[in-house]
Amino acid sequence: MAPRNTLLLAAAAIVGIAPLFYSFANNAEFTGSDNQAEAAITEIRPDYRPWFSSVWEPPSGEIESLLFSLQAALGAGFLGYYFGLRRGEAKRTRGEPERSTPRSRAAG
Repeated sequence: MAPRNTLLLAAAAIVGIAPLFYSFANNAEFTGSDNQAEAAITEIRPDYRPWFSSVWEPPSGEIESLLFSLQAALGAGFLGYYFGLRRGEAKRTRGEPERSTPRSRAAG
């Protein structure tokens, strides 16, 4: 693995793990921004009534988490595919040879 990729993976791991240490050090709760906004609004104006409600609400918190995770996975897959495609096109435009995979070496 190239040193550049190793540095990027290390930076991603630090960015992913650092908030956990910060939250444990400060005894922070794991709540979403929606819950925090609702608590702040309720504290500021206890008589507040939302002017809009969701068309559909998931039947349970687990299903809501599942749909949120599915949305994140689809978004990450789409972004990975898009950036991989753009990188491949850029390499092809510059005339760089494509990296062969074990499967393509066996076939050709």
